[in-house]
This record gives sequence, structure tokens and C-alpha cells, in this order.
Amino acid sequence: MLHGKRILLIIAGGIAAFKSLDLIRRLREQGAHVTPVLTKAAEEFVTPLSVSALAAEKVYRDLFDLTVEHEMGHIELSRAADLVVVAPATSDLLAKMAGGLANDLASTLLMATDKPVLCAPSMNVRMWLHPSNQRNVARLREDGIRFVGPGEGEMACGEYGPGRMAEVPEIIAAVSEVLADGPLKGKHVLVTSGPTHEPIDPVRYIANRSSGTQGTALARALMALGARVTFVTGPASVPPPEGAEVIAVETADQMRAAVLAALPSDAAVFAAAVADWRVVSASDSKIKKDGSGHIPALELAENPDILAEVSKLTENRPGLVVGFAAETNDVTAHATAKRARKGCDWIVANDVSPETGIMGGRENAVTVITGEGAETLPRMSKTEVAEKLATRIAEALS
Repeated sequence: MLHGKRILLIIAGGIAAFKSLDLIRRLREQGAHVTPVLTKAAEEFVTPLSVSALAAEKVYRDLFDLTVEHEMGHIELSRAADLVVVAPATSDLLAKMAGGLANDLASTLLMATDKPVLCAPSMNVRMWLHPSNQRNVARLREDGIRFVGPGEGEMACGEYGPGRMAEVPEIIAAVSEVLADGPLKGKHVLVTSGPTHEPIDPVRYIANRSSGTQGTALARALMALGARVTFVTGPASVPPPEGAEVIAVETADQMRAAVLAALPSDAAVFAAAVADWRVVSASDSKIKKDGSGHIPALELAENPDILAEVSKLTENRPGLVVGFAAETNDVTAHATAKRARKGCDWIVANDVSPETGIMGGRENAVTVITGEGAETLPRMSKTEVAEKLATRIAEALS
């Protein structure tokens, strides 16, 4: 996927620097050429020797390396790459970038480059959430810097929350998005993702356990193949994919409106877990218990069937309409019937029974049902599922 691409990898000083060793290996497996740069602090976590061995390339460490600076080596390094990746991107380096400082090799390269820059932040949760850091990130986004992560989880310091560096497959996917030039170049794909929240009152809502992980991974995989993606997402627990046109919604009605407004598209993939019902008359104020034991009755109405509506359009119908079917029993039979009922071209079915751990988890096992039959894929990461589905979509649109 990245064959022949040149990546300038800047490794800053943080405990997540150990992941950069695997990142180098994975980038090279994808066919990329990796030129590594280590900050002084990074050398406290990974050695130049190990980085150089994995990259099969000289490690650059010093701004004032006289063997290359007579040719303005820092300028050449910053512009010879197709992409600059900063992983891990520490709060210190992000602050330098936001402030325009250039007092070491890494910050000077980032100031001098004319190529896209992708940052994978890594820091303590308090540092990530600190207002100054959030201001820096916001400024960098405005400047066109792309981000992947951070994720949420347990830190090396023992705290829990956002700040973990994105996992290597996520960074690879983000790199692929930025450098996308594949079979879907020039194609527009609409992707829906995440749950919807249907309000009961201002503090309560009807929802489901969808995290949006599969839809997000699919959008990334489609962009990696060159597609322009419009990403309509409910309140997901994962960040939206960098590079997509993101339209955030909450309810099924809002999602329907956003989908119809985004058409026409070459393909539409409906990975969102849209609530089947909504409360007819949501309360404007919080519904209170009165101590009598009386339980208020909620009158429900069916939500719009977005997949069926788009599948049956006579104008602006996408050339390929793909639905998802989350089932808990008789998965293939129910999904096959759903495909016929909705009128879509493909249905991607999966078993979301609680014991599978699929809904909200990192893995998936799907059956792709088309007019030609059904194919069941083995259980794998949602990133891998997304890559296989994106490849199929590219073949169908070619």
C-alpha cells in the first residue's frame, strides 16, 4: 500500500517511543522507505542503533552535523519525504510546533518542511487535557497538521484516560489516508457510523453499544485507496478519521438529513447502528420520580429506514449501497432477508451476541452477502475487516 513512499519519522522523548520500533518495521513491510530522526530525549527510551537497524537507514540526531549541513541537510531532509510522521508527539514538541520554535533538529525539520505532517500524540492524561496543550493542538489543526489518536487507556504512570499513543495499525492506516493514491481515487464514498441517541428528556436517551470503531476503520481504509469520504457519525466513542468530511449527528432524523444532503456518491456504506425507535414526545425537562411507584409510559415511533430509502432512490442512488446487519441469532438468514427487504446491493452481517465481544470491541467476524451468494470471513481486527471490505468496494466500482 505504501510502496515507494518516503516517510520522515521523528521520534520524540516519551515512553511510547518503543512503539516506534514496530512502526518502522510495519512501514517497511508496506514498502515505505523510513528516514528516522531522534530527539535528544528520545535517546533515553530507544537507542539510535536499534532504530537504525530496523530502518536500515542512518539515524539523524544533530542539527549541526557538519557532514551534511554544508549542503543544508536539514532542508533536504524536510522536503525529500512524502510525509513527515511524529510518533510519539510529546506535549513539548507540539508546543514548539504551535509556537514556531526551531531549536533542535526535529523542530527545525518541522518548520522547514513543505510536506504533510501527521502527529501521534503521547502524554499523561493531565498533560493532554491541559488547556495550553489543547490550544496548541487546535492551532496545529488550523495550520493543517493531521493527528491520529491519542487513545484512551491506562498510562505508564498508572493514570487512566486519553493520552495513549495510537496503536501501530491505526498509525499505518492514517499514513495511508494521507498518502492515498489508489483505485478509488476520484470516487466519493458516503459512510455512516456510530450509534444514534434518541432523547427521552434532556438527560436521558435511547441508544446502543456501538462504538463506531468499524465504521471509522472502514472510512480510513477507503481513503487509503484514494476515496473522498463523507463520514456521517453519531456520538461514537472513537475519534473520527482524519481527512474525511465529518458530519456529526445525534438522532436518526439528523442522520437521514445528513445522508441525503451528502448525495450523490459513487458508493454508500451504512455501518451506523441506527436506533429503530424514538420517543414520540421527548420531555423538555427531566422526568422526575414522584415516590408513588408510578412509571411513566414512553410512546415510541419507528425511526426512518435510511438504508432502505437510499437503496430505493430513483435519483442520486449510489452505484453501490452496502448495509450492515447486527444480529444475535440465525445471522446469515436474517441478513439475507434484510438485504432483500431493504433493496441494498450488499449486506455485511455480524453476530453481536454479548459473548462475542464484537459490539464495542476491537475485532469482528463478518459474512458478506451479495446477489451472488455469501462469504464468511474469519474473525480478525476491525482494521483488517475494513481493508478487505474497502478492497471489495474498489473492485466493484472499477
